[in-house]
Parts: sequence; structure tokens; C-alpha cells
Amino acid sequence: MNIEPGGTFYISETTISTLRPQNIYKLCYRVSYGAQDSDVSAKSIYPTLFRTVPSEQSQNDGFVQLLKYFGWIWVGIITTDDENDLRWSNEMKNILIKNEICIAYFQIISNRALTSLYQAMNVIKSSSANVIFFFPSNIDFINIMFTFQIYSMPGKVWIFPSTVTLPAQDSYLTTFNGSLAFAIHKGEIPGLKEFLYSTNPLTLPDDIFTALMWRSAFACLPINATKFRDQLKNVWNCTGQETMKSYENNFDVNNFRLTYAIYRATYAMAYATHDWIYSRNNQQTDVITYLKSNFHASKLNKYLDNVTFKTSSGENFQFENRAPAGQYEIMNWFITPNGTIQYRQIGSYTSISPPGKQFSINEKLIQWHKIFKEVPRSVCSNSCLPGYRKALQKSQQKCCYDCVLCSEGEISNRTDMENCIKCTEHQWSNERRDKCIPRTIDFLSYEDALGIALSILAVLLSALTVTILSIFIKHKETPIVKANNRDLSYILLLSLTLSFLCSLLFIGRPQTITCFFRQAAFGIIFAIAVSSVLAKTITVVIAFNATKPGSESRKWIKARVSTYLVCICAMGEILICFVWFLCNPPFPEFDTSERSLRMTLQCNEGSSIAFYFLIGYIGILAVFSFIVAFLARKLPNTFNEATHITFSMLVFCSVWLSFFPAYLSTKGKYMVAVEIFAMLASGGGLLCCIFLPKCYIIMIRPELNCKEQLIGKKSIKYNVESN
Repeated sequence: MNIEPGGTFYISETTISTLRPQNIYKLCYRVSYGAQDSDVSAKSIYPTLFRTVPSEQSQNDGFVQLLKYFGWIWVGIITTDDENDLRWSNEMKNILIKNEICIAYFQIISNRALTSLYQAMNVIKSSSANVIFFFPSNIDFINIMFTFQIYSMPGKVWIFPSTVTLPAQDSYLTTFNGSLAFAIHKGEIPGLKEFLYSTNPLTLPDDIFTALMWRSAFACLPINATKFRDQLKNVWNCTGQETMKSYENNFDVNNFRLTYAIYRATYAMAYATHDWIYSRNNQQTDVITYLKSNFHASKLNKYLDNVTFKTSSGENFQFENRAPAGQYEIMNWFITPNGTIQYRQIGSYTSISPPGKQFSINEKLIQWHKIFKEVPRSVCSNSCLPGYRKALQKSQQKCCYDCVLCSEGEISNRTDMENCIKCTEHQWSNERRDKCIPRTIDFLSYEDALGIALSILAVLLSALTVTILSIFIKHKETPIVKANNRDLSYILLLSLTLSFLCSLLFIGRPQTITCFFRQAAFGIIFAIAVSSVLAKTITVVIAFNATKPGSESRKWIKARVSTYLVCICAMGEILICFVWFLCNPPFPEFDTSERSLRMTLQCNEGSSIAFYFLIGYIGILAVFSFIVAFLARKLPNTFNEATHITFSMLVFCSVWLSFFPAYLSTKGKYMVAVEIFAMLASGGGLLCCIFLPKCYIIMIRPELNCKEQLIGKKSIKYNVESN
């Protein structure tokens, strides 16, 4: 239909095929009223093509908005082998994948191969995808629909593009009940309805299309409409009362869409021509005369690009990339309980609206297929609840996944999270892995059973030590107390008492002050205790050598060598602690390395090297004491302490040698408990091996606590005064 010289309208199927051939004849512009192909948008290839309907690209964007709105991420695509359908469906496939919507299947139906149709039906039946995009050509559409109906296809949500016209009468096609379709925007054309109601073959006697319409609608022609009677066979004479209004139920005069697009295109041409004329004809000469002498269609391209006007219904119109903006109505095709067809608008999509306002839909108006009791879901895998994360299945698309429980210490607080969130150091995941909760603080407390047991043991040992000290003070003038330096015995008993009580610093909530002093107190007190044992051992050796004639060791007996030795050895430990505290002192901290709901409040030693130096220094003193005592164990004396000291040092060294592997293999409060046990066990070993035999004699066998028994017949006489 030529509307201006060189201007032609084209429908979608023929647009591409006619564009290039007509370039030969230098047609300068074309207005297509059906082509939606994105291929023809390129100005460089088709510089003179204008559309009256939006490009399919905007419709594809609307499809994506629709899928995202309902959360449909698992869809199938059915298309015919028509070149245009294949191109569009492949473009749609790529757009869906780009928007993280997975393709369950992509089936091509060919009229030349029925097996492709049966294969597509089998795939649809076996797939979990409840949403299907259907891109059929109008020629194949009805046949395919009938075939699907005959083979009882399961209920799905079918989505059709605007190029497809759904049947308005075939209500038995229940397979497609509840389908959704995009339709190009419709609008009111003033006077068109009245014109159609007043039109008949008599008012338009030369129009065969009106006669054809009359034959289709009423199976008759007016008596006087004889021009086409020979061409239109088997028609009856009409009564003369027939009008298009009486055919309104089958012919919707309010639903013109392509007609409205042509209507707007006509106005676009008129406005563009008007703009061109009045931009050139400034002298306001006769328009018709000016057009005859100056008009050429190629001059309108620029004006069509920039044309803008308001339609009679108040809508703005302009070309964007030589096509109207994407404006669609979303339609719902469904069958009512009484068997009639309903084709209802349930939403819209407008590409030029601001983000967030482009897409709108009213779910309450939608009538889904009867098998769906609520809004259909179309997913490959069920949603992962909070507490779980998505784990992609091997060789599957992103939408297909397994739900895996989050690891300990991690949570997911939303549905379908791909990665779990790690809790902070002072928090841990609950059992459901959907919330981070504060960790419980764990330490060796006095309320803990282990803490209570160690506390009682420390108090009992310290009480026992004080008791022994009281016994020694009470019997300080007896030979057995005075033997081997009475002052060293007092120092050793006092240091053992303090060492037992020192272990209480390790129990209870760690504080800055307790962390700072507890290792120092332990190290210095134990250094004094071991130094006292070393001094007692050396005193035994000096005393034995002093009995030999001409020995110079006699002068060391009365000198306070043992006291100086204890002080010097203790000063070594004090120096280690001073350097330790000066460089990197201990401090309280939370140990969150353990993967559990508990975190340990403990003392960080600051410098592990300094701590091992502290323990190692005590170990060196203990080993040296053991060697000296072992060498002096057979000295001839009834109450020689060398043998007892040897056993005490053997116990002491054994305890601390076993301490290291046990200490390094435990964590948290049990590490502290191991150190406390080592302190109590090693101190208890010194107390029992050195002092219990003497207490036995003092309290149980006092007759042995005399000078004669102390010297004996075969012993070498010596007496060491402590004062």
C-alpha cells in the first residue's frame, strides 16, 4: 500500500526479503508495520527502514522482567525451523543465559519431520521446567497446538511473543490454559468503530476485502452487491439488516493493535512531511505546487528520525532507533469454567519508563492452569533454606545444584545463598547454621570440676607443707632437723608452700595482673626450691669431705655458701623474667582457633621462647641437683639426704619431661591444668621424698632421733650446725 511516492508498508515475514531487492529500485524509505526483527535495526544495512512496532529486543527485555518477577529460572524453549523463529529463539536463549536464567531444553519442531514434534513432547513431559517459551510461525501454530492437545501434554505456563495470535474460540485447547502472551500496545482510533459499524459491501462496492469479510461473517452478500458475486461462490443473499455490530462477539473492534500501529505511522509520515515543507517553504507558497516541484522521499529520513507528536488519546510518539519505544500489554489466555475463552490484560511493560517502573503486573487477575494451586514455580532445584548453601551439580547448569549445610562457624541467613558467611572470631554458628551467636567463654574456673579438684589438691599439699614446717620448727634442736642445714630445709618448705599456692593463680578468669605475674611467680619460686635442693646436696658433699684429715672443705661448712648459692640461682630466674616482661610480657586473650561454640580465655605468654627459657632454667638446676645427689647417694651416713634427694630429683625431672608433650598436645583450659598438675606433682615429689622420711622418724620413731643413731658405729662423724 503506497502512502507516498517511494514509501511502502511491510509485514514481518516479508520485510527482510524485500529490503535488499527494492534497494535496486532506489526506494528511499519504507515503513514496516509488522517487522520486529532486531537485524533490521542497523542503519548501516537498512538506512531507510522505519518500524511502527517495537523491536523484538525490547520484548525480550520484557520477557526477562517477567521471569524475574515470578522467580522462574528454569525454562524451556520450543521453536519451529522457520528462519525467523530460529533466529529469535536463539537470541532469546542467549539473553536468558546472560541474565542467569537456565535453559532446560531447546527443541526445534519441523513440519518435515514429525519425529521432532514427538521428541519435543517427550522432553516437555519429562522436564521439571513449568515455563515454556514458544516461538512458532502463525502457519504452524494451530497444527502444533492441536497435536499437543491430542497427546495430553501436561499443564505448563506457555509464554508467547506478540507475533502469535492465540485462538479466541477453540476452548478445548486446555493444554494452553493459563498461558501468557505479550501483545503490542493498542490504542483508540477515533471514528474507526463507527466506520466499521456503518460499512458493508454496498457502501464500498469496489472493495473485495469487504465482500470477503461479509461472506466470512454472514455467509452471504447483499442482493445489490453483484460485482464480486461471480468470484465469491456459494453465498446467499443477505437480509440487509446485517452489520458489523451484530458480529461484535466474533470481531473485536476495540482490540486493533497493528491497525493502531499503522494509524500512528500515518501520522508520523504526515508530521514529518509537514516539518520538511515548513522548513523549506519559508515563503508560504502553495504547498501542492511546492511538493510537485521539490519533493523527494529521501528528504524525509531526517524528519522521521526526529518526529514527535501526541496521539488523539494523549500518548506521546517518537521513533527510537527508527522504531517506537517498547510498549506491551501482558495478556492472560485462559478458559473459564463454563468453557468460554478469556483474553485478559494482567500487566504491562514499557521500556522507556524509569527503572523500577517499566514492568507492572496484577497477580490477582491471572488465571493459571488448573493443576497449579498457586503461582507456579519453575526451578531446576528447590530453594536452599537458610543454613544451607548452593553447591553446583557436576556438568549441570548454574540453576541445578545441591543444598549443602554450611560448615561450623559459617551461616547463610537468606534463601539460595551461593556462599556461607563466616562468623566473627567472637561468634559461632548455631545448630541450624542460620545465625551467628556469641561464643561461650571457657577457662579453668573454680566452678569447674577439674578446677575444684586441682584447687583442693593445691590447698591440701600446701597445708601438708605448713604442717611439716611446723614440725621441723618445733623439733629444730633435734639431730635429724639440724642435719644437712636446717635453714635450707626451712627455705625449701616455704618455697614448696608458695609453689602449691602459686598454682591457684592459674585457676579462675585470667586477668591482666594474674597473667603478668603467675609464670614469674611459678618460675622464681621453683628456682628457689630446686636451688635449695641443690644447696642441700652440695652441703652433704662438703660435709663428707670436711671429715677427711687435712681437708680444706672444713672452712666452707660454717660459711653461708648454701644461702649464697640459693640467691645466685634465684637471681638467674629473676633476670629471665625481667627481660621477658620488658620485651614481650604475657597478656590475656581469647583463643578462637578451636572450631566450636566455645572460645578459651587464656593467658598469651607473649614470648614462647622466654617461657621455655624459664622452664629450661629450672630443668638445668634440677638435672644438676640430680647428678650431684646421685654421685653422693652412697656416702656413709645413716641419715644421709643424698639418697632421698636423688629420688626426689628423679621424680621432679620425670614429671617435667612428661610435661612438655602433654602441654603441647592440649589446648585451652586443659593446657593450664597440665601445667598445674606438673607443679603440684613435682612439688609433691620433693616434699614426700625429702621430708616424709624425717617426719616419720620425728613423729613415729623418736628413739632414732638421737646423736648416737645419727653417727652410728660405721659412720663418719659430722655435725652441720645451721646457725
